[in-house]
Amino acid sequence: MIPLRLRVSAAGCALLLGASAVLLASGTASAAPPKHTVRESPVREAAPSAGAAASSTGPFTEPGFAAGCTWHAFGEGEQPPWWLMFADPLCVEYSKRDITVDDGGALRFLLAEPSRFALAMVTCHYYQKDHWSVQSTHGATPWVAWDGQYWWDKAAGRAGARLTNFRVDGHTVGVGDAVTALEPVFPDVARALSDYGRAAGETGLTVSLPYDLRCALGG
Repeated sequence: MIPLRLRVSAAGCALLLGASAVLLASGTASAAPPKHTVRESPVREAAPSAGAAASSTGPFTEPGFAAGCTWHAFGEGEQPPWWLMFADPLCVEYSKRDITVDDGGALRFLLAEPSRFALAMVTCHYYQKDHWSVQSTHGATPWVAWDGQYWWDKAAGRAGARLTNFRVDGHTVGVGDAVTALEPVFPDVARALSDYGRAAGETGLTVSLPYDLRCALGG
């Protein structure tokens, strides 16, 4: 039995890893990595307005380039090819459900992350979706699990992150849970918070990024 203190620490570490891409720039899967897959999105949407970019913090929204994404999907511990650094926008989806202590899944995850992170930092328009589950062994209740979305648009000076289905030891945690708890007694507070999460285990927001001359000139 893992002590509560360690489970909470694991949750904090996993959350930090999942959100790090935005903050710095801005069932159980098989251990054998499936083949890298690609799927297209329709026509690119218009970029966010200048007013939206000027606001420091706001509710989570999809980036303006999301509709133009070509999605590249990767399995457990699978490293993306180096040539994706030239994709802009770069849109990737990672399966991270096998972060398991007793079968080497956690080690495969740690070995794959540096190349994934390095690839992301090059592009001006980045969107990542991933699916996390951290547990001691297959079949055990995850210490922490969530589905994540993280993006940045360095040209527009904006970034966003959204976690859904966030659970610690099987219990949902998020702004959405706070909204549900506060609504009967503090409806005005609940209404204000609901922009940042409505469903159980949901939290999301957008933030401003520092000015990036290279990306601003590139558009």
